Amino acid sequence: MTALTASPSAQRRATLGITLVLLAQLMLVLDVTVVNVALPRIKTDLDFSPAGLSWVLNAYTLAFGGLLLLGGRLGDVFGRLRVFEIGLALFTVASLAGGLAPTPELLVAARVIQGVGAAIAAPSVLALLTTSTTDDASRNRALALFTAVSSAGGSLGLILGGLLTDVGSWRWTLMINVPIGIAVLALVRRFVDETPRRTGRFDVVGAVTATLGSVGVVYAFINAPDHGWDSIGTVGGFALAAVLLVTFVRTEQRVSHPLLRLGLLRNRRRAGALMVMSLLVGSQFPMFFLLVQFYQGVLGFGPLASGLAFLPLTLAIFAVSRVSARLVGKYGPQRLIAIGTVGMALSFLWLSTISTSSGYATALLGPMLLSGASAGLAFMPTTVAILADVEPEHAGAASGLLQTMQQLGGAIGLAVIVSVYASGAIPGQVVPGAQAAFLTSMVFSIVAFTISMVVMRSPRRSEALVSVPA
Repeated sequence: MTALTASPSAQRRATLGITLVLLAQLMLVLDVTVVNVALPRIKTDLDFSPAGLSWVLNAYTLAFGGLLLLGGRLGDVFGRLRVFEIGLALFTVASLAGGLAPTPELLVAARVIQGVGAAIAAPSVLALLTTSTTDDASRNRALALFTAVSSAGGSLGLILGGLLTDVGSWRWTLMINVPIGIAVLALVRRFVDETPRRTGRFDVVGAVTATLGSVGVVYAFINAPDHGWDSIGTVGGFALAAVLLVTFVRTEQRVSHPLLRLGLLRNRRRAGALMVMSLLVGSQFPMFFLLVQFYQGVLGFGPLASGLAFLPLTLAIFAVSRVSARLVGKYGPQRLIAIGTVGMALSFLWLSTISTSSGYATALLGPMLLSGASAGLAFMPTTVAILADVEPEHAGAASGLLQTMQQLGGAIGLAVIVSVYASGAIPGQVVPGAQAAFLTSMVFSIVAFTISMVVMRSPRRSEALVSVPA
């Protein structure tokens, strides 16, 4: 259906369908950070140990990042709308259980189940967005909104978490998902069509090895900052992941219906874009952790004020993402990615100059606006470059691969940069370690820029108007 033949009612239905799917995506992304500013109150309320408290965050990230490839394949085989609904329902029920959890163990278990539900639902989001649009232009606009929601979701989670914790209870940071999840589940079939199911046997060995291998990688990086890079958990996690992922690759080379078509990684531009995506998320996600420490440890902000301090970043991402859909059609993905990565590197260099005398308006507002605008410029074309020219039967797997790289990038970046922060920190002071950590984020962005220029070839003019297959 093209823009010339789409009726107004079809366009309204598509708009409502996109809105519902994006609302679900926002929930899934928010839960990576929404409990961050509430952690001190969770610790006091449930009597968490310091080490155990970290699992309120890590349990969700571990399950989410480790199961995304499996979620993508489930959508391809069983229908993306059906799998989206199952994952969202599981996520919603787990959110209720987490909000009511009376013990640390039950809260962590609920966060694990939330991550499983998110991993099942998230890969179908992109595929449902593309099938809900009526033409290529609206498809690119939907992708721009998706990247805006995904990129800004972390800072929005901090704002929402601070608000709910300050005016109510930390439990509402989880229970807020329940009415939203119920509303989306009640309405989504009215406005979003099911995608065709892809026949073929399910790759059980590939699913198990990819899932456990991804879990091993994520666990090892999460474990490293607390227990060391040479600890048994870290080394064992990497070793187990290596064995499982090698087995996964060999399995995918042999089976007739693989979980992931390895040809997706043989495309030079797509492989480069996947590396860029991982590095961009890995550079920006730790910024939330670092700046929360500065806001609360140096500036004396509370939970709500800390969350609201990220609002300029969020607004910049949304504003620029709305424009990037048009720019990528005119200039192609590579130029925008290069400009965006340079802008992010400069923002981290700027943030590395903070000191104990720095004020919010004078030292932090500018680099946050630059970081948000640069992220809004880079993330959407990177997504387009990853998903362009993917066959319909592999769209779910490609979406799962994209989001796996985002989650792995965030976990790896946080682990590396927090390790740098800890090694450079002085007890009782925030700034010394933060300066070195921001410079490390800058290095991540510079590497992403280099990959965008060296690995990702400039598209021909005929390739400039890219779109994502339904």
